[in-house]
Amino acid sequence: MIKARADADMTQEQVAEAMGTTQAVVARLESGKVLPSTRTLERFATATRTRLRISFARETLRQTANS
Repeated sequence: MIKARADADMTQEQVAEAMGTTQAVVARLESGKVLPSTRTLERFATATRTRLRISFARETLRQTANS
């Protein structure tokens, strides 16, 4: 999130205004200490003129020493 905001050349305050929230909320989102909803991520993406992409990828199986 920090990179998306920096790439958009925006301050936390500017992103917050575009999202309709406060700078403190943007700071918490960027801290990684909260789990934002998909809607919040979409609002952040719109504010920073980025595209939200959520995908699933198959995990690679790790072989153990006994296999």
